[in-house]
Parts: sequence; structure tokens; C-alpha cells
Amino acid sequence: MLELELQQYLQHEYPQENARCEWKEFKNLKNSFCGNEKDDVVSYVSAIANMEGGHLVIGVKDKTLEIIGTDISRLAFNGQPANAQSATFKLTEQCTYLSSEGLSIEEFVTDDTNKRVWVIHIPKHLPRRPVLAHKKAWQRIEDSLVELTQERLSVILEEPIYTAKDWSAELVPDATIDDLDEVAIAKARMMFKKVHSRIPVEEVNAWNVQTFLSKCGLTRNGGITRAAIILLGKYESAFKLRPSVAQVTWTRRDKDQEVVDYEHFTVPFILTVDEILSKIENLTLREMPGGTLFPDTMKQYDDYTIREALHNCIAHQDYTLQQRINFVENPGYLYYSNAGTFIPGTLENALRNEEPQMHFRNECLCRAMVDFNMIDTVSRGIKKMFNEQWRRHFPMPDYEIDQIKKKVVVRIYGNEINKRYTDLLKTNDTLSLWDCISLDAVQKGRTIHENIAQDLLKRGLIEGEAPHYSISLSIAKNTHQLPSYTKTKGLDKERLRQMTLQYLSNAGDEGAKRDSIYEYLKDVLPQNKTEEQQLRYVGRLLVELNEEKLIDRIGLKWILKDHKRSVL
Repeated sequence: MLELELQQYLQHEYPQENARCEWKEFKNLKNSFCGNEKDDVVSYVSAIANMEGGHLVIGVKDKTLEIIGTDISRLAFNGQPANAQSATFKLTEQCTYLSSEGLSIEEFVTDDTNKRVWVIHIPKHLPRRPVLAHKKAWQRIEDSLVELTQERLSVILEEPIYTAKDWSAELVPDATIDDLDEVAIAKARMMFKKVHSRIPVEEVNAWNVQTFLSKCGLTRNGGITRAAIILLGKYESAFKLRPSVAQVTWTRRDKDQEVVDYEHFTVPFILTVDEILSKIENLTLREMPGGTLFPDTMKQYDDYTIREALHNCIAHQDYTLQQRINFVENPGYLYYSNAGTFIPGTLENALRNEEPQMHFRNECLCRAMVDFNMIDTVSRGIKKMFNEQWRRHFPMPDYEIDQIKKKVVVRIYGNEINKRYTDLLKTNDTLSLWDCISLDAVQKGRTIHENIAQDLLKRGLIEGEAPHYSISLSIAKNTHQLPSYTKTKGLDKERLRQMTLQYLSNAGDEGAKRDSIYEYLKDVLPQNKTEEQQLRYVGRLLVELNEEKLIDRIGLKWILKDHKRSVL
């Protein structure tokens, strides 16, 4: 939209500053996102969250709402270039106790002046948990940002602890024990005994069904919770959860992304998860191109990883959004998606977290799934998935986290993408998990932050120029990958020069245009460059040959020196 249109939109949506809305210039976000306490973005987020939540509009002048724009080109988080999504994740990291539910950033860029404005949507603080920035809680009093007053702190600390409702813990009004599946309950009891081995088996066996469900938190005062229906309910009991949807749709696609098979699965998920996973064609890998990859045969997908990913979808789905869970089997990878924001905020938070997650969207459901050995709540599941892929020398899982659309996507790979990456993991035992994650991004052609790239370059793991890095030549030689390496990097410059001269020699008096020369060379040009970059590369090569007086340019054509006279 045009600058004037954006200004009018902001004036309409956020007409005045108050406890729920703040306008700030913050033109240089590198210095003001997480800079001086009381005068940076995270402090204002803390202050707004500690009231009723609201909005922080960045890139505009206070009072007048004149659009100044904000520069994020120099802003980076955790070694990656900043954007609205990564900034959202960073807020959950820098603002202690800030909920990711409802937290998002809208980005606007004016078409005529190319000015960038961010609107940060900030949720209210969690019950009895003031939000901290710089290890202090903040609030706004009129136009001033101050540390949280004792009066406001008392109000927050005295709030009812159950202000935030747990959808899964709500009772289903007309549900009874008869709505639960006996086989599902039997399996739940068996898994419970494995998890809680300290409780004598005889004691667990002596519990009647009502007592057992109560011990697992799936009933309350005799009433049946939604979590009980999801995990243990009979097929027809799923309709009692309406309008919420308790369904996993499995789909198989071929190499052309055409659907070749599908099936819908519903409750009881403690049983149907096994049915879903049995649909996967989990091939046995014996030997990969280029030689033996594994000392023993192994399955294409690790059982723990594919099960953990699906269980996470069920546990953390936002059932209030009335969407199904999708599980798609593609050639070479599995695709999972569920509705809801990513509670840890960022993937890095989930991988680096040294303590259990503090809260869950579906607390009742998650606790029962822990009791039944379906998930854990000590934040090790996702990290274990990454470690399993590392151990198998396979690509790392891909996470796509969209806090605005409230969707989480995971891809689990069952084959190699780039043999150089696979062999590097096999031959180098000094790599860390974070090295593998960065190298995985390189093999997938994704951007890595320059600081990380420089570290990998110094260690000889990658080479090239930003943003087109690749595994280094020394590693390609050591792992016998020169054909693949040459295709990626292209032939050396001297060889390309000789090929160009030979082509022009064959062209004789007619000469040749740059595009014709490009068509001749393109199969041996660097494959990690775009077509436009390849064309510029050929253009520079021709200019150099011309400066060396080996070729001449006549109009749009290039010709060898020896053929110039006959053309004229």
C-alpha cells in the first residue's frame, strides 16, 4: 500500500496512545530492539503485557503518526537474518514469561517510499506471572515507562490461577464412562504401569476404571474430560467434541505430488496412532549410491522420530481452531502439520531449553499422554528427533512455525538430499548438533548468518561466497564426490575460457551472441547460481577476453580476432 494509505490505516486501527498501544520510531532496530532497559522494544513489550496486552507500532513518530520507517537490514537473531517471524521468537526469549499465544508481528512496506513499519501484537501476561525484560517487570504510567509498581504487581500475583482455561480439561456435558473404549483403557493402564513402575502393579490392577481415570486426571468429579475422549473415546464419541475436530488425515503422494491414497483417523488416539503409522511404507535401507552407508540394515524412518512428531501434533493441537491434523507421506520425507502457535516460541528455545516447559496449551491432555508414555514434558522430544537424524546421517527435521496463521509444520526426511552432507557426518566426529543444523541449511540452499558461515569457512567445512555456500572442495575430495562438486561449482575459469574461444572459432565469420554462448556453457557453469548470475558471469568472461584482445565485439556479436576482417 502507499505511504498515505498506510498512515490512514494506522490512524484508524490505533488512533491514540494508551495503556494498550504505543507508537515508537525505533528507526535503528539493531540498537533499540534489545538495547538499554526502559528504552527498547523488549521493555515496552513487557510493559504492555503487564497491563491488558495491546500493540506496539514501530517506525512511526509519536503523536503525529508520521511514518519514518524502521531499518532491519542489520538486525540478526541467533546467527540468522532478522524478519518479523524471527523477531517474534526473539521476544519470547528476551521477555521472561511472555506467552507466545497471540504474540505476532505484522509487517508493512510502503510501495511508493519503501518504508517498513512493524506492528507487534502483544498478549496479556499469564496468570500470576508478570513479564520481565532485563530481569525487571515494566509498566506504562501515562507517557512514562517505569518499573512495575507494587500495586500492579499485587494485582497480578492475586489473579485467579485458572484464568487461562485448558480446553482439554473441560468436561463433556453428556459424556459417560460408556463413551470410552475398553481396549483403549486397557492399553492406557498397561502403559501407565510401565511409566509409573514405582507404584505396585497389584495396586494399579485393583483400581476400577473410574479410579484409574481419576488418577490420570482424565475425569473430574466423575465427569469425562475432552482429553479422555481424545485419547480413549469410542469412534462415535468424537462427535461430542464438536465443533472441535479430533481427526488425523493421512495422505500418500507420489513424486508428482498427486494423491494416490488417503484415510481419516479419529479417536481413540492411543490406539489409532499405531494404525496411522502402519500406513507408512517404511522401507528397509541396505545400501546407498556410492557405497554402504550403514553398518547394518535400517528403516527409512526412525520409529521414535515419526511417532514423536505425530504425538506432538495431537498433544499440542489447538482444537478450538476446528482444524484437522495432516500427516502426508511423500517420496523421501514425511510432512506433519497442526493448528496452533508453537509454545516454546522458537525452535532454538525447544532445542536449547535446559528446563521443562513451564506451561502447555492442553495441560490435561499432555499430562495423560505422559502417563501413557506417548510424550514427555521435559523438553527432550524435539532434541532427540534431531539427534536421531544426526545419528542416521540424514537431513535434520524442518520446522516451519507461523505464529500469525497459527500453524506448525514439520518435515522428517527418510533419504539423503546431498551426498556431501551425508559423508561429512560420517567422516567428521568433531561436529556438534548446531554444526549439523547449519550444514543442513547449506545443503538445502538456505541462508545462514554470516557469523556462522565465517566459522564454518575457517574450519574448512564450507566454501564460496554469501549466500551461495557449498561443502568445501577438500571434503569433496576426501569423500570422492568430485563429479557432484564440479556440477555445483562449475568448471574452473580457464576451462570456460578455452571452451568459449573454441565455440567462437567454430562460429567462424558469423560470430555469436552472448545468449548463444551461454546456452553452450550453461551445463558446466556453477549450478548454485541463478540464471541471471550465470549470464552476468558469461558477460564478464567475454569482456575479459576482449580486454586481452583475444576476441572483438561487433554489434551484439562476439568474434575471434582472426575472423574480424572477413566479417567487416
